[in-house]
Amino acid sequence: MDPETQHKIEETVLEILRSSDMDAMTEFKVRNSAAEKLGIDLSGTEYKRFVRRVVESFLVSKEEEEQVKGTAPDEETKEAEEEGEQEEEEEERKSRNSAKEYDDDGDLIICKLSNKRRVTIQDFRGKTLVSLREYYEKDGKQLPSSKGCKKIFVFF
Repeated sequence: MDPETQHKIEETVLEILRSSDMDAMTEFKVRNSAAEKLGIDLSGTEYKRFVRRVVESFLVSKEEEEQVKGTAPDEETKEAEEEGEQEEEEEERKSRNSAKEYDDDGDLIICKLSNKRRVTIQDFRGKTLVSLREYYEKDGKQLPSSKGCKKIFVFF
């Protein structure tokens, strides 16, 4: 993603966050609103991660502003702090697992059975799937073939 696009997305996301009810706003809603305003599809993994970083930095700066002002933490602030702690724990868990390999679609590669076959975990329409697929190479990218495709629903 080029710096100009990043800047546009960041400004749009911050504008949406400043004018939103933070009790009702979610990262998904922010990303969809920004996508509508910019006319860009922000559903890709790279865009999701970037929007998440912008939202998190906005929330941290809001929290720091409140601390500087000396406001007493109310229930909403406590809830926001708890959510922030949960997100930090999740990010820490992800960073510990950062040695894991992901494919171009953002699916977690569990193992490579051969040069052409691999086992991945993916989310599809809200369900977690384990996929055993055969891949072929085209223009330097690994693309899934329909050959030998097995998908197993996993309920966590």
